[in-house]
Amino acid sequence: MNQQITQLALVVEDYDDAIEFYTNKLHFDLIEDTKMSETKRWVVVRPKGSGGCNLLLALAANEEQKSRVGNQTGGRVFLFLHTDNFERDYKNLLTHNIKIVRGPSKEPYGTVAVFKDLYGNLWDLIEPTDL
Repeated sequence: MNQQITQLALVVEDYDDAIEFYTNKLHFDLIEDTKMSETKRWVVVRPKGSGGCNLLLALAANEEQKSRVGNQTGGRVFLFLHTDNFERDYKNLLTHNIKIVRGPSKEPYGTVAVFKDLYGNLWDLIEPTDL
């Protein structure tokens, strides 16, 4: 059996603000931006050099979805961004005034810091020990 999770939906308030954050601040690639209707687009981003999971930026369409923007996991770290160069990517977060929730620390699994995306979702930036 060969299965993969290829995409995760991330509920956002605005497509263009989310695209700007992920492409200009985190330097993700914009993979697709297709208009589906007057209000819906299919917007996919992924980290540079990634062959793994993509993010589908999904516009919150109703009050229940809007209530989840920025807190899809009840305050837990939601996404884990592995890097081959922690210093470079951590400095990038600082340069773009991205909110750091917990500064760098060395853990058994690697060097890690926690940051918030533009809506407040928590991310781990990790340079794994095995890289």
